[in-house]
Amino acid sequence: MVSEGIILKDNGVIDSIKCEAKELLSKGPEKWSNEIINTKRYFIKDTLDDFIGCNNRAEGIFIANTLAELVSEFVLRTNNRWIGASKWIIRSLRDYDINFAEQFVETFDIFYRSGSKNEVIKLVDEILHPYGGRLFEGFSLGKK
Repeated sequence: MVSEGIILKDNGVIDSIKCEAKELLSKGPEKWSNEIINTKRYFIKDTLDDFIGCNNRAEGIFIANTLAELVSEFVLRTNNRWIGASKWIIRSLRDYDINFAEQFVETFDIFYRSGSKNEVIKLVDEILHPYGGRLFEGFSLGKK
């Protein structure tokens, strides 16, 4: 909002504030540590397991929604991109990679239309693969 907003009143400081905002946006968010990446992999794997094992259509829809949010966050943040919420998720994904965004939407749409989980599972595995794949066994939070 600051970098793209319309100025209603300026006391001579707005240009420097807008410049700083644009600079911060273009720099991207702070890089995720390996610990954060592994934690996110754990939560994605846990949600993916729930998704795979779910036989209740209503529950499956909401699990898929959670999975889509977790995976979109993972893709964007591991690629030094800002995340969004609601309509900004797809806008952020398109800004990152238009082809990936289209694949992402189509993959989840297949599930929502048909109930077929295969494409979602395949996409999640492809995303996690460069980071070591699904993470679960032996993983613990807060223990050193």
